[in-house]
Amino acid sequence: MKDPTPSPDTPDPDAEGTPVGRRLVLTVLGLGAAGVATAPYLQRGLEAFLGSVADKDPTQLTGLLPNGGGFRYYSVAASVPRRNGADYRLTVDGLVERPGSYTLDALRALPQTRVVRDVQCVTGWRVPDTPFEGVKLSALLDAAGVRPEARAVRFTCFDGTYSESLTLDQARRADVVVCLRMQDKPLSHAHGGPVRLYVAPMYFYKSAKWLSGISLTRDVQPGYWEERGYDVDAWVGRSNGRDDTPTV
Repeated sequence: MKDPTPSPDTPDPDAEGTPVGRRLVLTVLGLGAAGVATAPYLQRGLEAFLGSVADKDPTQLTGLLPNGGGFRYYSVAASVPRRNGADYRLTVDGLVERPGSYTLDALRALPQTRVVRDVQCVTGWRVPDTPFEGVKLSALLDAAGVRPEARAVRFTCFDGTYSESLTLDQARRADVVVCLRMQDKPLSHAHGGPVRLYVAPMYFYKSAKWLSGISLTRDVQPGYWEERGYDVDAWVGRSNGRDDTPTV
């Protein structure tokens, strides 16, 4: 009869090697769970890092980097100063009856509206179902008293470089908002905070970051990117020969 005792070369399924395998599996599972738990923190850290780098990147190459959450950061200025509740002001002037300015607290005290739409960049990337909250631009225009000869609105920014414009009819749309919050949290500096414009039906370059000035004008004045060939009327799906299908 054949000896049932395994030879020294025969693997024993109950030998010490098996628990090592179990420990490895449990370790891998533990690392996976830790990765899931820490992913939101890592994503926020990546967003903050890319945002701070983009502030000081005149080449705009950081805008080519992929980023958590789908957003990419663009700044046309070498650096952007930071503003907070103590030093932020939004001026409303030009062809209005009652020029004035708003502090951050004053804007927060006004009736707020929430708009949830896709953010669509003209370069192709999209972030779906993004919540923005703030004051309807039309409410600020009504408070200032738009003069009859005004036909357009010009926006300036405290980066000292960027500008944008809308026709008066476009500016009065219910989905054009002076935003204080984005993705259900206060607007970060990297996303144009503490206050930015959000023009929901147009490509994202119309939604000026670091908003500091709203001026009523007789005619539309092309903004920063329009002076460099972008469409003045940047409707998603009808601007620059693109459609609204994201490429990235």
